[in-house]
Amino acid sequence: MALFREVAKEDMQAAYEEVRNDGNETNWACYKYEGKSLVEGGTGAEYSDLLELLGDDDRAYCYVRFETGDEMSRRAKFAFITWIGPAVGALKKAAVSTDKAFVKELWPNFGKEILADEKKEIQYDTVKNILEKASGAAYGTGK
Repeated sequence: MALFREVAKEDMQAAYEEVRNDGNETNWACYKYEGKSLVEGGTGAEYSDLLELLGDDDRAYCYVRFETGDEMSRRAKFAFITWIGPAVGALKKAAVSTDKAFVKELWPNFGKEILADEKKEIQYDTVKNILEKASGAAYGTGK
């Protein structure tokens, strides 16, 4: 578990709980690799800020809150995003899948898991639509 040498598991769990907490504006947390260790990439309320953090040579794990549903039923849904930038080499890509299991132990509850290597795959509306489809039937009135 050398992965967690530089970042305390408690810090990752705290970031997860912050995103899940309805009482604050934080709706995403991101942890990126620095060498062989994970470090906090950031947390925030603007999804566009998260997208700006994810570079072509980055590997990152992101936990994101979205408000989904219709006018009859608004709910918070969560996505677990694994970002592997298009410039990441094969060996580093392979390490991500192994390490992801440890991250998922710390961030266990999410509606959908998304693996992305292009930003178009994780645009706000794209991820929100994936979560809405996964959440089942829509009982809205069409208003």
